[in-house]
Amino acid sequence: MDSRLQKRLQNDTYRSLTKNPSLIDFASNDYLGLARSNRLKENFLQECASKKTCMGSTGSRLLTGNNSYIENLETAIASFHGVESALIFNCGFMANMGLITAVGTKNALIFFDLHIHASIREGIKNCSARAFAFKHNDLEHLERRLQKNSCNGERYICIESVYSTSGDIAPLLEIYQLAEKYEAKLIVDEAHSVGILGHDGRGLVSALGLSQKIFAVVVTFGKALGVFGAGILGDDALKNILINFSKTLIYTTALPLYAFSAIKCSYELLPMLSNERQHLQKLIRIAGFSKGPIQPIFISNPKHAKNLSKNLASKGFDVRELLSPTVQKGCEILRLCLHAHNKESELREILEEIKLYG
Repeated sequence: MDSRLQKRLQNDTYRSLTKNPSLIDFASNDYLGLARSNRLKENFLQECASKKTCMGSTGSRLLTGNNSYIENLETAIASFHGVESALIFNCGFMANMGLITAVGTKNALIFFDLHIHASIREGIKNCSARAFAFKHNDLEHLERRLQKNSCNGERYICIESVYSTSGDIAPLLEIYQLAEKYEAKLIVDEAHSVGILGHDGRGLVSALGLSQKIFAVVVTFGKALGVFGAGILGDDALKNILINFSKTLIYTTALPLYAFSAIKCSYELLPMLSNERQHLQKLIRIAGFSKGPIQPIFISNPKHAKNLSKNLASKGFDVRELLSPTVQKGCEILRLCLHAHNKESELREILEEIKLYG
């Protein structure tokens, strides 16, 4: 263990827990400011006070951790996103991993974008399917992969709508068309899209009119929604597969009821946050590094990325570096996250500091 940590120290990729409570937030996933929202807090407390809640759920969803409140919430979430069913998981990592391991049978093939999240990669490692990577957002490479590889079972394409490191937006419509052409099922991780894109924050899938055409959509509640947990959207058949074969659902204690109350209250606020989404889009245009809330500044050197982050912290800004193995070695970035609670003047100041640092 010591040698592994020493190697990280030598490569400038050593990680440690940090606390920056007094800095201006350009690092968190709280894109709409809901995690700090007094309105959400008040609604949540009222919701909890009106219900008989326990501190713990007492068991998994398949044992004692299920009730009508949760099922009604899943029905409401499915309706909001325009799909048949929703199933709530404890977090996005568990949702992605549980989904891939449930559908990735020995006769299946999985095609995944090289920039896909670690949770899907872990699912691929732990399932029985064969898997093939395709170059990031590269439609031609994906099509060649689909042409050359057939199987006796299902074929799945795994992408993110907004990528968590680069901030790139997927060519979702074109990938959906390829999936249709080659009879593949599309899995879309909307973690960094829900709450921000689409009407009332329904996400990119909804914005493109694909809600009922995509096999599985993963939405997370710990980013723009400001609370905790995740959901998998799809049809009833998919939900039944997950309930029967997803180990991250079957073998874990369910979230407590107050966590589901927080999710409910956050979803109820989403349609009311059009001003916040408009302000966020304005900041995205000013920054200009990507078309989403994640604005990557490519540094290509772990030491320089760390130093720039420290320099910005000394100026009062919390911006974090992403290093290998989170990103590919030599592709280190400073990950500037924009939020509805950031001021335009703060963003312009931080962009100037980055420019001066060189």
